[in-house]
Amino acid sequence: MPDSKQDASLGEVIDFVKTYAKQETVGPLKGVGRWLAYGAAAAFAMGLGLMIVLLGLLRLIQTEADRLATGSLSWAAYGITLIVTLGLLALTLLRIKKSTLNREPK
Repeated sequence: MPDSKQDASLGEVIDFVKTYAKQETVGPLKGVGRWLAYGAAAAFAMGLGLMIVLLGLLRLIQTEADRLATGSLSWAAYGITLIVTLGLLALTLLRIKKSTLNREPK
């Protein structure tokens, strides 16, 4: 028959392991969820804002540069807008920091 002192220490070990597992899994997962939610909201807002700005740029080029609005150069306004879009995309990708998810809070 097992000793009651042994049962108590086994129960303490099991409680310790459960507490440790919760601390190391649930806590970080809550932080990841918050991090992803803020990131998704920011990406949506920035994407919508940049889409409006780029559409405005396209309309500005088509309105102010008469030669680019008609004739054989009508594609040029779209090309300029595409180049600006690709430049903004490259700038955005260069600014992404991959180490921020695992960083400990200060």
